[in-house]
Amino acid sequence: MALIRQEEEPSPRLFPRRMLTMITPAVFVQKMKQMDGEALLKGLMPLLVALPLVLFVLYPMVHILGRSFQTPEGTGFGNYISVMGTSRFLGLVYNSFAVTLMTTGITLILAYIYAYAIQRTRIPFKNFFRLLALIPVFAPSLVQAQGLVLLLGRNGLINRTFGTDFSIYGYWGIVIASVLYVFPYAFLIFSASLAMADNRLYESSRILGAGSVRTFLKVTLPSTRFAVMASGFVVFTLVMTDFGNPMVIGGDYSVLATEVYNQVIGQANFELGAVIGMILLLPVALAVGLEKWLTRGGNMEISDRAQPLEIQPHLPRDLAFGSFVLPMASVILAVVGVVIFASFTHLWPYRMEFSLRHYNFDVQNGIAPLWNSIYIGLMAAGIGVIVAGLGAWVTERCRTFMDGPLYFLCIAPAAIPGMVLGLGYVLAFNHPSSPVSMLYGSLLLLAICNVYHYHAQGFLIASTSMKQIAGTYDEASAALGGSFIRTLRRITLPLMWPTLVGVAVFFFMRSMVTLSAVIFLITPSTQVAAVSVLMLEDRGAVNQAAAFSVCIMAVVVGVLLVARLLLNAFGYRHISLIR
Repeated sequence: MALIRQEEEPSPRLFPRRMLTMITPAVFVQKMKQMDGEALLKGLMPLLVALPLVLFVLYPMVHILGRSFQTPEGTGFGNYISVMGTSRFLGLVYNSFAVTLMTTGITLILAYIYAYAIQRTRIPFKNFFRLLALIPVFAPSLVQAQGLVLLLGRNGLINRTFGTDFSIYGYWGIVIASVLYVFPYAFLIFSASLAMADNRLYESSRILGAGSVRTFLKVTLPSTRFAVMASGFVVFTLVMTDFGNPMVIGGDYSVLATEVYNQVIGQANFELGAVIGMILLLPVALAVGLEKWLTRGGNMEISDRAQPLEIQPHLPRDLAFGSFVLPMASVILAVVGVVIFASFTHLWPYRMEFSLRHYNFDVQNGIAPLWNSIYIGLMAAGIGVIVAGLGAWVTERCRTFMDGPLYFLCIAPAAIPGMVLGLGYVLAFNHPSSPVSMLYGSLLLLAICNVYHYHAQGFLIASTSMKQIAGTYDEASAALGGSFIRTLRRITLPLMWPTLVGVAVFFFMRSMVTLSAVIFLITPSTQVAAVSVLMLEDRGAVNQAAAFSVCIMAVVVGVLLVARLLLNAFGYRHISLIR
């Protein structure tokens, strides 16, 4: 058989002649065209990702920066001098940092203890307590302020029930509402970090005679230091740029975010609004840079020889942490629960009998804002999956000289407050000369604004998943003659689709509950549900505001359940939908 096979094999000297006969000039030109076209398309992919980021992120920021220097006398620093030289501005800066730093400190402590109880103890009903901690994620940011006012306001449930005269308005009202608002974000980060541990380290600590406190200080806390930094950055940014809670519960206590809103909406002073917006941008950008610098060494990694941490029964420990988790979860549930309860009362707080009349939405625009929010959420989900997924694929798979600048562009929106980005859209796109002026006043522009407001988070989720796909898949596909488009369609997307579903749900959820990014862009025909809650609350329509909040939460939870069932049906139970 070997002799026969050897006789059938062509002589090596025939290979050059056969190759020449196979590759005719027409075939050669055709293959060159294919290669050039594919290489050209692959080379254009970074530009395809970068151009929308330049248009919808950098372009508005250039406009808001330029507008901040426009004065009646021309271009100059007059606006900055008139704002920064006043005692009111110094008071706003002090108030903003006082609220933000206090909220950050309290939230980090509470969320760390709560996450530790869930991951490192054996308290009962862990999944139930985990779900309760995430309730604020499903609602607009100002729902916490709504609930506190309904409970502790002048006509709140507690004051009317016990005859007290307690007032929640002001500094501490903002702090408590903000803590409840950002608590689940810090909890998720801490929970993910505390879920990973090497049992050998704790066993060694026990053998060496270290107690539980010393083990925590020497082993647990150092291993979660990056989570502490990341949580601090997230909490600081969210609180510094939030204006929903201060507007509802702040009373006379103003912060920078509310001042931007008052200057633009209340006084139509875009120049001073732009100045305060740029000033608000500075601490957020510095927080982003500081967090990246502090975590530049990477995360604490678990080796492949690590042993899962075994949580041993310890009754005093479990009782202590259970006595913390139960009240904390009860407060979260009570604040959101009273909003749900108020939506079903006839007239809060005077006629408390059951009624569905507020779900008739007998208010301006009726139920249209809720449908607008759903349409915007669906558009943002579709657009967000494309831009975040494509950005992750290009930065991870298309190695070019643009990698560094492109990655920076993709995460830059994390440093831009939503109000500042929204104001930039007003200044940049509300002009006939704008490249996308035809979109101004449409639901599509609101969806785009939401996408690029949360672009950094969506991009990082997709990029993390892309890193987990080995490059050998691409190499094998290329070796078999597959183009990069075919590789993307047949290999990458099938592996990525569960994560992309999570990205889509993320953008939908954020679009349903966001307030700051779209507050300046809405018109009577494009009003969204979260803004309706703010306006109804502002004019004292407490029951209608509560009904809108409940509808927003119901839609978000419904979409989460559908996405969860879809992923479970295909066996992807490990994909997290709450980011």
